[in-house]
Amino acid sequence: MAKSKSAHFCQSCGYESPKWLGQCPSCKQWNTFVEEVVTPPSSRVPEWRSTNNSTSGKRQNQAAIIHEIVYTEEQRLITPDKEFNRVLGGGIVPGSLVLIGGEPGIGKSTLMLQLALSIPASKVLYISGEESEQQIKMRAERLSQHSKANCYILTETSTQNIFKQAEAVKPDIVVIDSIQTLHSQQIESAPGSVSQVRECTAELLRYAKETNVPVFIVGHITKDGSIAGPKVLEHMVDTVLQFEGDRHHVYRILRAVKNRFGSSSELGIYEMQGSGLREVSNPSEIMISQRDEPTSGVAIATMLEGIRPLMIEVQALVGNSAFGTPQRSSTGFDTKRLNMLLAVLEKRFGFRLSVQDVFLNITGGLRVEDPAIDLAVIAAIISSQQDMPLPTNITFAGEVGLSGEIRAVNRIEQRIAEAEKLGFEGIFIPKHNTKGLDAKKYNIALRPVGKLEDVFRALFG
Repeated sequence: MAKSKSAHFCQSCGYESPKWLGQCPSCKQWNTFVEEVVTPPSSRVPEWRSTNNSTSGKRQNQAAIIHEIVYTEEQRLITPDKEFNRVLGGGIVPGSLVLIGGEPGIGKSTLMLQLALSIPASKVLYISGEESEQQIKMRAERLSQHSKANCYILTETSTQNIFKQAEAVKPDIVVIDSIQTLHSQQIESAPGSVSQVRECTAELLRYAKETNVPVFIVGHITKDGSIAGPKVLEHMVDTVLQFEGDRHHVYRILRAVKNRFGSSSELGIYEMQGSGLREVSNPSEIMISQRDEPTSGVAIATMLEGIRPLMIEVQALVGNSAFGTPQRSSTGFDTKRLNMLLAVLEKRFGFRLSVQDVFLNITGGLRVEDPAIDLAVIAAIISSQQDMPLPTNITFAGEVGLSGEIRAVNRIEQRIAEAEKLGFEGIFIPKHNTKGLDAKKYNIALRPVGKLEDVFRALFG
């Protein structure tokens, strides 16, 4: 048997070094190197292959011409959770490996257990390395969805025993909570180390592809919000989902960061309740506050997340700076883009914003990257500076250029239809989007604008 050797791995990014280093050359983090024993690959036997007698032999793959490959479109598994289906791109793909990350206490385990209990027609194997069977049973009682569920619970951390149980149960879906607690006998290092996380994920990947069983992996995250373990972990899996939100608020956002089987810009919104997570089918209503009277500095923007239109509230506060340097702060919006829009207002239209503090907030806890909310941001800023409330029955959709022009945005029909559905009476849109647009089929007033002067003239006179 070949001798084992030791190497030093960065616990942040997985960089390997033959000796200890103070700073990682890859991620520039300090004091993250840990020594681990590495077994040569020639002496390692894949754990999944060693427990499956039918696949013990190595399969010889041969190259094939692409037009000779037989392709049969596989049927996705549709879950009762519509938000989860949307984020995955239409349902669970057989044989896929999905990684779900999020902060501690955000609800990852609740989401996965709720998914396992909500599919009575499928056999689900829920594997937990962090909780006992009694704790999972208590959570299932709270979710009150286990009466018809065909869900098997396994508290195990050894991958060898997990694959033996999977071969005996023959599940349709496997859930691992969490990948940092598993350990493989092929690696002589502690659970949660870079080598163990990489090896356990590779074994689960082989199991998913060879048995055509979808596997969901729950992963911890680091202080900076990235998924713990080596970066290669995100490259190995098919889909990476991020479960976001504030533990002090009730709303949670499930966002697709990577998806090989669908769009990577979709999101699902949930509400955390005492009985579990509830789907929010119309998130626009919860992101727009119901105000009794008009307030300055508030504008409603029509944005898109993937193919999903959303109405969000943009809040701005502009005041005189008490210090020499004015403050620029934004929550949920790119600060550099905010500075660019403020420079356009000062250079092109003479607004004295360089001596004033500007605070911007996107309600609902969303992080917005759609440039179509530029027009709403500018309208909210000018409304706060002039202390003139905007009409509550209008919304905005438009990108602002450096010369003050309103640039066209994509999927304008979906944005208009969403605004009309929520009862808005008018929407400001770029005039370049009116080509081929039939305004008669909408019961909402379309206000095409080409420059910011047209918007200011219509709103403030």
